[in-house]
Amino acid sequence: MTRSSAFSYFPILVLLVFGTLFLQNCRPEENFITDQGAGLEFSLDTLRFDTVFTELGSATRFFKVYNRHDRPIKINRITLENHTGAEFFINVDGIPGNVQEGVEINARDSIYVFAEVTVDPDAPLSISPFVIEEQILFETNGESQIVHLEAWGQNANYFPSRFGGGGIWSPCTASEVTWDDPKPYVIYGILAIDNCLLKIPAGTRIYVHGGITRSTQLGIYNDGVIIVLEDGRLQINGTVDQPVIIQGDRLEEAFENRSGQWSGIIIDNKSFGNIFNYTTLKNSILGVAVDSNAVLTLNNCQIYNTGSVGLAGIHSTIFANNTLVHSNGASSLQVAFGGRYNFKYCTFASYGVDAPAVSLSNGVCYDPPFCDNVNAYGLNVDFQNSIVFGSRNDEISLTDFGINNAAFNYNFENCIVKVRDLLDPTRGGHPDFFQFCNPCVNASGQDAIFYAVEDDDYHLDTLSIAEEQAVPIPGLDVDLDGVMRDPSNPDIGCYEYIPR
Repeated sequence: MTRSSAFSYFPILVLLVFGTLFLQNCRPEENFITDQGAGLEFSLDTLRFDTVFTELGSATRFFKVYNRHDRPIKINRITLENHTGAEFFINVDGIPGNVQEGVEINARDSIYVFAEVTVDPDAPLSISPFVIEEQILFETNGESQIVHLEAWGQNANYFPSRFGGGGIWSPCTASEVTWDDPKPYVIYGILAIDNCLLKIPAGTRIYVHGGITRSTQLGIYNDGVIIVLEDGRLQINGTVDQPVIIQGDRLEEAFENRSGQWSGIIIDNKSFGNIFNYTTLKNSILGVAVDSNAVLTLNNCQIYNTGSVGLAGIHSTIFANNTLVHSNGASSLQVAFGGRYNFKYCTFASYGVDAPAVSLSNGVCYDPPFCDNVNAYGLNVDFQNSIVFGSRNDEISLTDFGINNAAFNYNFENCIVKVRDLLDPTRGGHPDFFQFCNPCVNASGQDAIFYAVEDDDYHLDTLSIAEEQAVPIPGLDVDLDGVMRDPSNPDIGCYEYIPR
């Protein structure tokens, strides 16, 4: 096309453009649908950016906004919830800007919304977290609607899938899988170890992105779950110098001690061979739950800052050595519906919580508080060289359902406990408790035990009554910190006393 011929079309183009604008401007305002609640539809509810950046970069994605009505609609306002443009920037049908007003969509028509994200994976986590989240707000006829934006803010292994957050995903690409990449692993959704052995080497960093979410598969649920199914196994092989830490993905200082950031770990029915060595689990809703006939071994582990129970066993088998459970929203240890349990050199500490540190039961009530529908299974639990202590008068709860001839066997040996009402025949029902807790020390709030409870430091105090009161246990020669225990008179609990 020649320059002169191109210009010959110019008057026509001007007339078309201005004619369109004139018709739009002359459209009577009452033609827009203004019914309260008359809203929009979207091609998706969450726009995810599947790019994992290794250096500073940006990516653009889009979605569509539909007007399904028979009349045009005016969107009063479109804005980013945090419309600073620091990470995200939006363009609505060709018009850039993170705040836009009076956007019109014709009857049974649609518009495009483009979103761009800029990520610096080398920025601190406080600036560029593992998962960067934002929301686009649409305000129409008095109704607010939201489209979520999510992008990966660090160079990490995003799992289950960086292409579709949430949902249930399996890591089992072979019969044995090892997560040995030096980059962190970020679990986003529900990680289901269904038919393989997943090995976690020493020093592996695992962050779990949790929260309330919705999917067509599961409905509304708490995201951020690690579940080991019947044919799966999980082995975590931390060391004293390189423990494996599993926590939420918010690492800002404000989230350091906040519970409930992810759901927790579930060892499901009949899964066995699960071993956690030098593993720290923190800031979850539930620490670890071991379900029917499943088996878990904990060696030198810590579970703390949970919104509910720290360690739960339901008709299962748990062996724990040199393990510390504290700062839980409910019991540090809760055993229900029987099972087999053994705890050596463990510390269960519960302060400021209206629940005992340790709760033991051989049954389950299906219709609380009436408990007309109950079931029971035999319980066998042993504590040796362990501390069960806290701020309540009774830090041990015992519930024998007394049905189905279900055994209720418990034994404490060389332990420090705290009980009072439990010994009352009427209120506690276990006046013979110390026949099964022998030798034991029934400590009080005036006894020195821990170094600094207010700082969550459960090392032993200089004058701790736990010092030199344990009996040596073959094979358990070091404490949670890797400190050698006294070969003749070790200390009770997960820590051996070391002068400061």
